[in-house]
Order: sequence, then C-alpha cells, then structure tokens
Amino acid sequence: MRPIVKYRLLFLAFAIVLFTIGVQLTPESLATANDELRLSLIAIGYFGLIPLAYWYCIIKKGSQKWWKLIIILSTSSLVARLSFPADIADYFEFVAWLKYPIIGVLLIIESFLVFTIIRGLLKVRKVKGDPRVSAVEVYADEDEKALSIAFIVAGEPTNWYYAIPWFSRNHPTAISHIKLLSAKPWHLLLMLIGCLTSCVASYMILVNWSELAAIIVPSIISLTLVMLVANYRISRHYSLYIIRDRLVVNNAIWGFMAIDINEIETVAVNQATKKVVDDELSIGRGEQTNLTIRFKTPQWYFGGLGQLVEKLTVVHINVAEPEKVVAALTDIEQSEAA
Repeated sequence: MRPIVKYRLLFLAFAIVLFTIGVQLTPESLATANDELRLSLIAIGYFGLIPLAYWYCIIKKGSQKWWKLIIILSTSSLVARLSFPADIADYFEFVAWLKYPIIGVLLIIESFLVFTIIRGLLKVRKVKGDPRVSAVEVYADEDEKALSIAFIVAGEPTNWYYAIPWFSRNHPTAISHIKLLSAKPWHLLLMLIGCLTSCVASYMILVNWSELAAIIVPSIISLTLVMLVANYRISRHYSLYIIRDRLVVNNAIWGFMAIDINEIETVAVNQATKKVVDDELSIGRGEQTNLTIRFKTPQWYFGGLGQLVEKLTVVHINVAEPEKVVAALTDIEQSEAA
C-alpha cells in the first residue's frame, strides 16, 4: 500500500474513533465541573486533534489545498450541533442554516451529472478504445494540471464505455491479465450490495431532515453502480493491452497508465518482492510480482481516478502470463526496427 493511501486510511480511522468516543462520552448537561472538563476535552478533540490530523495526513502528506480544512471543521461542527448539551449546541446552530445551500448544491451536482452522463453516452458511441487513452495522447505534453483535468473529464465516458459491453465490443484483446481482486465476481457482488445498502441508509438518514435531499443523495450514490460494473469488466478483461503503440496498464479503474512503447527501456520476467520505493509501483495481488517494466523517461500514473497524478520510472506487475507480455512488446519492437 502506498504511503499516501496509508495516511488517508489512518486519518479516517482516527476521526471515526474520536467522533465515536466523543459522542458516547458527551454529557447530557453541564451539571458539574467534571462534565465541563469532559466536554472541553471532547471539543479539543473535535476542533483541535481531528483538524490537526487532517492537515498532516491529507493536506501535508497528500499535497492537498488548505481550504479543504473547511470540510473537516464543518463535520466537527455538525457532530457538535447534534451531540453537545442544548445550551452549548445552540452555538452551532449556524450548521442548520446550511440546509438550503446544501440542497441547492446537490441540485446543481445532480443536474451536472445528468448532463455529463448524456454527453458521455453520446461521445462513447463513436470512441475507439478507452477515452482515457485519448486524453493522455492529446494532453501528454501539457502540464500536470491540464493532463489531470482531461483525464478526470474522460472518466464518465470511460465508466459507460466499459460498463455496457456493446460500447466496448471492438476493444483490443488483452495480452495478459493482471491478478486483481476486483476481477472476482464475488467482489463485484459485495461492492454492489454495499452501494445499494449505502443508498438505502442515506435515504433513511436524510428523509427526516429533507425529503428532497433524501432523494438526491441516494440517486448520486447509485451512479456508482455503473463505475463498479466498469471496474469489474476492466479488471477481468482489459487490465493489460496494447492500443496505438501504447501499453495500457489498468490497476482496476482506480489506477491507469498509457505507456508509449518507445519509452520502454526493458521488460523482464522476474520474481520480485513488493516494496515501497519512490518512483516505482507494484500492481497486482500477492506478495510478489513477476513482470518488471523500466522506462527511458518517467511515465504518468493516474491514481485515485485521476486525483493522484505522479511519474514513475519502474512498474512491477503480477500478471497471469508474463511471457506473453514480453513476446508482444518484443514483436512490436522488431517490426518497428524492420
């Protein structure tokens, strides 16, 4: 697991534990000095420790923007509004004022998603191959920000392209398959159950607060179903293939590389133990990888659906048939040399 992911999970676990303990220990009233001390410590946790952890794990280690601290401070304020004694919770009444702006934002997001889906479906009818490959080809020489935005914009058409088999019927055949957990049918089933459960849970939580929000939020969450199906089909059928002189590496739908074959220095079949090294990445299940690809110049890797962009010099992959990958790349090199 890469360090940036570890820090995100560490913060998530820390915040959940601290919020849970805080809610359980919050006194119903401030009848004694002990109650005041306990509430003060809980407030320090909510508005001191948790934001500090967010700054270190997400902003500093994850290279995110400072303004995102508003997110966690708003969350702490909401928890305080709902759990603190009434005379203290009134100071957080401003959170309730956010109800209508939040609904307005949700409506804008919903409208944008509908527009994006329609536009994506229209585009994907004629696209040749993964839309993300086209984005990399067009913006490969641009700066990181332009490339990242182009990749993210290509995300929605990609989901529909892979989720509906008819759209991807002319997709290049995989030269091998990366060993991924997301390629298992039972994994897809669990993810679908989790998504549907989240839809139902979000509706039940929000319906007493706002019926409109209770409809909008589950509908947005339900769009994840398309991505989950696309994730499964990519992992199972299209995790490693060649298109237009590019070797495409799909670490499920979450991670992506479109490597110019001319930029590959060496490709070798070997057994390597996974380890965390700067400018290197290991992909695939298991403690070891069996294919190592080195690049002449660093190549873009799009992690976290394009949110985490970095350059790599070496990729270690655990594939089903590493010899086929080497043979395919060798044949291309020999044909170009001829």
